[in-house]
This record gives sequence, structure tokens and C-alpha cells, in this order.
Amino acid sequence: MPPAGHPEVMTAQPHHSRLDDLFGLTTGVLLATVGLVLLDSADAVTGGTAGISLLVAHATGLSLGPVLMAVTLPFLVLALATKGVAFTVRTALCVGAVSALAALHPLAVDAGASVPAFSVVCGNLLIGVGILVLFRHGSSLGGLNVVVLLVQERVGVSAGRVQMAFDVVIVAVSLTVLPLDRVLLSVAGVVVLNLVLAVNHRTDRYVATPRPRRRADAQPTIAG
Repeated sequence: MPPAGHPEVMTAQPHHSRLDDLFGLTTGVLLATVGLVLLDSADAVTGGTAGISLLVAHATGLSLGPVLMAVTLPFLVLALATKGVAFTVRTALCVGAVSALAALHPLAVDAGASVPAFSVVCGNLLIGVGILVLFRHGSSLGGLNVVVLLVQERVGVSAGRVQMAFDVVIVAVSLTVLPLDRVLLSVAGVVVLNLVLAVNHRTDRYVATPRPRRRADAQPTIAG
């Protein structure tokens, strides 16, 4: 048998207790919220639904929280049809929590004094790790995350690569709204976000839903 962590070893889907899920989902929501607040304070965008929401908020002056919820709603219908009720309910709750906290977070933390480059890099790192945590507890931030997961599971292309394709379009559109220096910072941030997903969320390691075991793997497998 190949050693643990070898690409040929199929990873088992761990069972999370309700307490595990509650803690994991709360952690993912908080990390993603802080990341979004940092990006909003730097007048930058990122990828996915969060990037679309930031772009709309910057362009219209609307509050980020309600915009995020509105942008995500249509994708929840897709999640319900393809990922099931449990995944959709968890995602809706997480998106609702992030939307609410994004509106309240500035009352607790003043991110306006931070250096833009720091806010963009750290914000994307936090969002990336937050998304990973949500994925691993059967949830997401909705929107493009749902599409990304579907493509990874059905086509086999890594989540990071799929996400990057969408993000290129989002950043390109941001040129019509943001100054060039903020767009360039956003590009760097998107690369950071997608590296987090590409390196840590792969079909040969750990995915959001169980994969069928290969017939040849008759004996118990070891998680990598």
C-alpha cells in the first residue's frame, strides 16, 4: 500500500459531529467576514461571490452585507437542485451570518487605518481559509463556490483553477470602477486566494462531499 499522503491513496471522508460542524462553520464565517471587511476597507475586490458583492458595493455605495445576500440568493437555487437540502441550508445560514456580521464588524474593528496591501493579502488569506473550513463542513459561501464545487466533483478540475477563471472576469470588470492601483492589488489578492484553494482543496485529498471508492481499494484506506 502506498504511504499516507501518496496521490494513489483515496482519502476517507471524516465524520463530523454536530459540535464539530457548529465550531467549524462558525470559524469559517468569522474568518471570511474579517477578510471581507479588510478588503472593503482597502477599496479592493476579490474573486467569487464576495468579489462580485464588493464590486457592486463599491460601484453603488450600498452596504456590503445586503449586497452579498442579494448576489448569493440565485445561486442557492442551484445549490438546492444539485447539492441537496442540508448543504443549501448550511450555506444559506453561513451567507446570512457573513452578511450580518459584515455590517456589524466595523463597529467592533476599525480596519480603515490598515495599509491597503496588508488588507488585501491578509483579507484574501482569511477568506480562503474560511472557505476551506466551510467546504470541509458541508457548506460554502454560496454563489460561485457552488459552481466551483460542482465542476471539481464532476469534471475533476481543482477548485482553485475553476475559481481563477471566474475571478479573471471579475477583476477585469473592476477596472471600470476602481483605480488602477487597487485593481493591481486585487489581482495579487485573487492569486493568494486561489493558491489557498488550489493547494488545499484537491480531489485526491479532501473534498466537500464523499467520493466513491475505487473497486481495487478493498481494504481500509488511510487519510493523507
